[in-house]
Amino acid sequence: MSTSEVSASSAIADARGQGYGATLVLAAAIVWSFGGTLARFLDIDDGWTVIFWRSLFAALFLLLFMLLRDGVRGTKALFSGMGLPGLAVGLCFATASTSFILALAYTTVANVVLIQASVPLIAALMCRVLFGERIAAATWVAIAAVIFGVGIMVSGSITGRLSPIGDALALLIAFSFATATVITRRFSHVRMTPAVFTGTAIAGVVAASQAAGFVVSASELGILVVFGSLNFGLGLALFVTGARLVPSALAALLGTAETVLAPLWVALFHGEVPGGRTVTGGAIVLAALLCYLGREMWRQRRGALVA
Repeated sequence: MSTSEVSASSAIADARGQGYGATLVLAAAIVWSFGGTLARFLDIDDGWTVIFWRSLFAALFLLLFMLLRDGVRGTKALFSGMGLPGLAVGLCFATASTSFILALAYTTVANVVLIQASVPLIAALMCRVLFGERIAAATWVAIAAVIFGVGIMVSGSITGRLSPIGDALALLIAFSFATATVITRRFSHVRMTPAVFTGTAIAGVVAASQAAGFVVSASELGILVVFGSLNFGLGLALFVTGARLVPSALAALLGTAETVLAPLWVALFHGEVPGGRTVTGGAIVLAALLCYLGREMWRQRRGALVA
């Protein structure tokens, strides 16, 4: 096989891999977007109790997933092979999930969501500064449009008051998620499923030490099983699998689809119709994501055809 043929095959394989990775990350965002809907079905006052059960069932799901897919020996190999990058990713997700609950005690959901919209920007800047990765102008435009759209979505409920602790925790969530995304991409040869299992286990232990109690009703336990295993565990598995295959900024951008879809599911299942600002901002975010994805698909297809 000639050098040109090898280059063409590599370009096509890379385009397919990125398409597959983007699909998985988008699927993770869709799965995560049901979190608010599921939480509405729970009548548990202590947030730490919810975090404990959610983390526990997520950890069990991820462990069972690895055992079924890779077997006992393969699962052991995954844990021994994740190394420091995997441990760092696990700590990042544990920090993000725990900080979210703490942040809500000091500031509003709107403030947290707005700051979390900066995840793609943080991820892009980290790649640029730390690794010299070139970020296309279209990516910067999409990031700006997403932040602008989310700002419109939450503008009606932003308090305007400064909460240093709450906003610092929200910023910690954004940095943790962006860092996990970048590490997953930079160490794409490392399977990160055991890493997110470690993260859910750490979050569960922290929540167990803070929870007022663990007793829940049978119906709530059923919802928590879905909340933890499918909404949290499956979402994490999809995200870390797909984020290995696409640029960090793109993975973070696709993750913002969760913000757009969450109000839609709440409206459908609970009748909480979103306001005009939420609809307008969500439309801007969705349009930015679709335009950016369409451009990327066209660019990759054109590159594969040229190759």
